[in-house]
Amino acid sequence: MSGRIIVLGAAGRLGRAAAEAFRQAGWSVDSQVRARSVGNVAPGTRAIELDANDAPSLVEAARGADVVLHALNPPYTQWRQLVPHFADAAIAGARAAGATLMFAGNLYNYGSPLPALIEDTTAMRPTTRKGRLRLDVEERMRAAAADGVRTVVLRAGDFYGGGGAGSWFDRMIAKDVGAGRVTYPGPLDCVHEWTYLPDLAAAFVRLAAVRHTLPAFARFGFSGHAVTGRELVEAIARARGTPMRTAAMPWPMLRLLGPFVPIFRELSETSYLWREPHRIDGTRLRAAIGPVPHTPFAAASSAALEELGLRRAGAGRRRQ
Repeated sequence: MSGRIIVLGAAGRLGRAAAEAFRQAGWSVDSQVRARSVGNVAPGTRAIELDANDAPSLVEAARGADVVLHALNPPYTQWRQLVPHFADAAIAGARAAGATLMFAGNLYNYGSPLPALIEDTTAMRPTTRKGRLRLDVEERMRAAAADGVRTVVLRAGDFYGGGGAGSWFDRMIAKDVGAGRVTYPGPLDCVHEWTYLPDLAAAFVRLAAVRHTLPAFARFGFSGHAVTGRELVEAIARARGTPMRTAAMPWPMLRLLGPFVPIFRELSETSYLWREPHRIDGTRLRAAIGPVPHTPFAAASSAALEELGLRRAGAGRRRQ
């Protein structure tokens, strides 16, 4: 089954990967981006240049779509102002189009301490500002679903792979692998949930194909790669063909400077995700779509490094 989808935030990591996956699956894809990002849309998709802050124009652009994928993600320092606004605009666009709304959930909703196994029925008790904002977004979507806006939330761990930049993997963990060093944000023996972005994008396509068989408000967990920091460092070393030194994240310094540097404050709020072991259960997703897209961890981590121009020792970053 295919149709027309509009991807909101199509120049971002998730948006671009999803737009490409839907296009490959035979969908007609509209990629909403700001004018300055039009060059970043997935090839073969139609760029729609508009600012997501312009909610009426966004709603108009969504008319005629079968699916609206909300992949807008503002900088952490603008979450309080923009996260609710973007969610409301996405809901309004799906409502006007009579479309299914799709959204990538994360793990902020669960707070600290994180459950060791996060299932679709696990209680959400956010303990941070960002967690409360994300839970509020999903509750707005639940209310909209009760009022006729079919909604699908697919929850995943930290992104890596799929091209682009902006994740913990490329901005922190792998940024110094060319110098033989990995910076890891938590204890190396703590299990952390990672999501290889091309797999997640493919899962969105599969869910869109069966959307009319799902409840009006459907939430699923995406079980990606739940691995320890040590396993990740070893995978990077194998892909690079050379041993890796490890460095710790300077959390004490970030907390100390947080009152003066907003992004440090926002990052510090997420530190528990790296010291509390967790994994996502994907049983319900498998029941809905069958076999879940899953690239083996070794291949996924190697591909993610290749996209950054860092797969082999001595290789520099590719030119952008």
